Amino acid sequence: MPLQGASDARIIREIRSAIMEPGEHGMSEKLKSPMQIKGIREGLLVSLGGGNFQDAQKALLEQIDHQIAFFRGARLALDTGSTLIKAGELGGLRDQLADMGILLWAVIAAEQVTETNARRLGLTTRFGENKPEKNTPEVHTGMDANKSALMVHRTLRSGVHLEHDGHVTVVGDVNPGAEVSATGNVVVWGHLHGSVHAGSRGDEKAFICALEMAPTFIHIADLITQPQVRRGKSQPEMARIFNDTIIIEAWKV
Repeated sequence: MPLQGASDARIIREIRSAIMEPGEHGMSEKLKSPMQIKGIREGLLVSLGGGNFQDAQKALLEQIDHQIAFFRGARLALDTGSTLIKAGELGGLRDQLADMGILLWAVIAAEQVTETNARRLGLTTRFGENKPEKNTPEVHTGMDANKSALMVHRTLRSGVHLEHDGHVTVVGDVNPGAEVSATGNVVVWGHLHGSVHAGSRGDEKAFICALEMAPTFIHIADLITQPQVRRGKSQPEMARIFNDTIIIEAWKV
């Protein structure tokens, strides 16, 4: 989630102020390690600053809960420094953030074990390693005369970040940990288990279609949701905005 001017900058200053606010012992009552939060091109970067991971995690979740309106819908990268974090701990934090509407997409670690655990969970561990796809040619369709369409004939695996100015069609699956972002519509002729953002420049008429809709997150324009897992036989479905809410309905292929 990119920063949106002075308002977001003010909120970050308030968060930093709360983090560094002296308590009885000259340290923050909320956090006893120098956690920092800043806006980057890819979203938000949180630097834990070392120390005990459990304490830092608790403080981070408290800060997010305090400013939930700002954080909800954010893409969050975590700089863990030299802190050793188990895979289960990282997975638990990722799940807790997901419940709050926040996508943990990257963990930047100086500790090799932490970096390995992050990769096993499908998280990015280096900025810039998820480049937009460049090898797939653009084609034009009748969806929108003003937007080009990108067609990808393969499965997108964990760690792939596909961005396109226009519509995107994936003939294959979108696996957990993969992300697709388009200014137009996104159609997946396969299983959608990763994250998708359609109408990324605010187009509320954009939609997302998939033969099986079981994504980590779906994001349309400025709205984001994490659909509930459905039991039973899957069917083609479409996600779109209706009355300021993302709804999912049957897709008549």
